[in-house]
Amino acid sequence: MRFASLGSGSEGNALLVESTSGTTTTRVLLDCGFSAKEVERRLARLDVRPDQLDAIFITHEHTDHIGGALTLARKWSIPLHMSWGTARAVGADDAPVDLHVLWGDESVAVGNLHVLPYTVPHDAREPLQYVFSDGASRLGVLTDVGVATPHITSTLSGCDALVLESNHDVEMLATSRYPASLKARIGGMHGHLNNDAAAAILASLDRSKLRHLVAAHLSQQNNLPALAQAALAAVLGATATDVMVATQTDGFDWLSL
Repeated sequence: MRFASLGSGSEGNALLVESTSGTTTTRVLLDCGFSAKEVERRLARLDVRPDQLDAIFITHEHTDHIGGALTLARKWSIPLHMSWGTARAVGADDAPVDLHVLWGDESVAVGNLHVLPYTVPHDAREPLQYVFSDGASRLGVLTDVGVATPHITSTLSGCDALVLESNHDVEMLATSRYPASLKARIGGMHGHLNNDAAAAILASLDRSKLRHLVAAHLSQQNNLPALAQAALAAVLGATATDVMVATQTDGFDWLSL
């Protein structure tokens, strides 16, 4: 199994996960927060075509996560997976797409991959985050979440790779030019993880199998890659450069498990 990011941040998110077994390869896209045309362009950077996607999974209805998903799914006949709440929020329940409704903690199989959606606190209709497995390795993803929960800890423990939100630095957000209401939303219990909160979640996990850690969904206004890396690296007892950062422009290249 391997994975790569097309881009991560408030302007768009998409993560590509691929598993090969024998002569069969399965590719799924987690979130599609760019226009369909831009997703196609970014997929090409990874030598992948839209018609090679077996499914698109969506975390929630915010534009930076669902973007061109319906257009891409309709254009290339790609099955679209999301919660019922998300489907209703974006009109996918009444759109000409191959919609598959997901329920928290009920895994689904797509080709060589097993995909486990799990519930998280975020200010969306029915948000889900995901764990991907090929039977040998597990990739956990956690972005767009306000606070830690025991369920998050139990779900993500033992992963071989983790893409973890480190959205903002508390001081940078507090002194930013954002209106007070937006600061409260971002820093609230249904908002986004700050660097310290992300580090606390990481510390709560069983990290015995962890091989790759990626800091994701960084705010371009209220965080710095070095701050996110330092907070997470301190938990691992590693150097900051051992923590990768998913960027808005380039995401990150293939990582293999």
